[in-house]
Amino acid sequence: MTARNVSCSPKVSLGIDVLVGQGGRLLEGRNVGLLVHPASTDSRLRPTVDVLSSMNTVRVCALFGPEHGFGGEFQDQESVATRLYRPLGIPMYSLYGESKDSLVPSRDMLEGIDTFVVDLQDIGIRYYTFIYTMSYCMEACREYGVDVVVLDRPNPLGGLEIEGNIVGEGFRSFVGRYPLPVRHGMTIGELALMFNDAFGIGCSLTVVPMKGWQRWMWHDDTGLAWVMPSPNMATLETATVYGGACLVEATNVSEGRGTTHPFELIGAPWVCSEELARTMNDRGLPGVVFRPHNFQPCFHKWSGQLCGGVQIHVRERTQFRPFLTGICLLEVLYRGWPDQFEWRLEPYEFEAERLAVDLLAGGGWLREALEKGTPIEECQERWGPELNEFKRVRRDYLLY
Repeated sequence: MTARNVSCSPKVSLGIDVLVGQGGRLLEGRNVGLLVHPASTDSRLRPTVDVLSSMNTVRVCALFGPEHGFGGEFQDQESVATRLYRPLGIPMYSLYGESKDSLVPSRDMLEGIDTFVVDLQDIGIRYYTFIYTMSYCMEACREYGVDVVVLDRPNPLGGLEIEGNIVGEGFRSFVGRYPLPVRHGMTIGELALMFNDAFGIGCSLTVVPMKGWQRWMWHDDTGLAWVMPSPNMATLETATVYGGACLVEATNVSEGRGTTHPFELIGAPWVCSEELARTMNDRGLPGVVFRPHNFQPCFHKWSGQLCGGVQIHVRERTQFRPFLTGICLLEVLYRGWPDQFEWRLEPYEFEAERLAVDLLAGGGWLREALEKGTPIEECQERWGPELNEFKRVRRDYLLY
């Protein structure tokens, strides 16, 4: 994948840019609650909170932070506390605390707010939790009579490709709250419209669309700078592989957290790098090459220990299938090192009764296929009808 320079004049105007270009009329005279994270900036890299709070006609009353916190300071599944935002002297509420209840803003948090603004950069993958934080906020705003405004942003993986299965009814969670495929090909504004209508939230919703974004665009086609939306989403390359590599979170294999290439590096102390790379390359997966690579995480799984593994190199991103690649990777690890490979048994994203792999896969089918020795390619056959139905539903909510 070839990196591209960020243009001085981006081709795409973000929702926040469009709002400002309209003189902020949509928020004029409003008391605003603002859900943001580190990547919540305008195209000139000015934080959205600074942009809105500088408007004389808008009063920013409270900030809300999703998983990883308002500033993206916290690692995955770390509890974040509510604290004061000193520059404005307003509360900075955490929507990722000690329990599942913390995911939902309370009546007290929304007190005095008449418009709740969402400006979050998503990465186009079902497991990424920010879209579900948005959905919980939309539900709370419906209950307490608060208007919702979503400022749209690009799907960094583009809006054309869709991949993976739909989450099963009994496996809904904070990494899959709605019946979405793993790679959904929608912007966060389009998802808000779908959540609100097709999935029945029913809040008072306005989406401010972008200007200039087209569905074929990846993030580096937009001319916009990449800003990390979370601590381990370092680059577009990270986001490209995340849709499959995130499955490794559900095992005792390192997904590369604690290295400079999270989700691109996969391994464990008992893995032979050359064997893993050779076996994965022999699968002939489209658009990707696996290179043997040893690494030593500084934190997280296997911290301070030498891991054998691979680096995932995407050579042709339009052909690359991240989810297919991820399930094949699990298959090779499971069958190649059966005495060492283990499923994660600890609670995962506030869920203790179901295994992490089942939550991420949206059902028990992946784990059961591996445990029964079912060829993993057979699992793909179930995706077709589900994806066709999803495409039919999503068609009514596409803005671009």
